[in-house]
Amino acid sequence: MSPLPFRPEAQGGSLFLRVTPKSARAGLAGLFHGADGKVSLQVKVTAQPEKGKANEAVIDLLSEYLGLPRKAFTLTAGETSRLKTVHIAGDPTAIEQTLTHLIQGQTP
Repeated sequence: MSPLPFRPEAQGGSLFLRVTPKSARAGLAGLFHGADGKVSLQVKVTAQPEKGKANEAVIDLLSEYLGLPRKAFTLTAGETSRLKTVHIAGDPTAIEQTLTHLIQGQTP
């Protein structure tokens, strides 16, 4: 399996995303391997990329998939970019296990 797009930290961790707004369907779409070698989780949302709507949709989707409250997620980088970093508060080991399970289920 590819490395996870997640960096564990003391109080949670950082999740690296590549977001596609205005998608026909919302959901996780596997891993994205950038030309720089960095791995990101591909997230598709139906919201428009205006006035933070897509960012809010990303947080809602992550909250649903990871089973954590919205307040556990903080956008730390990439407010107006497709490449985003989200800090997730919680047990880093549990978050990593959940992400591994989700990615294995999403990767073709």
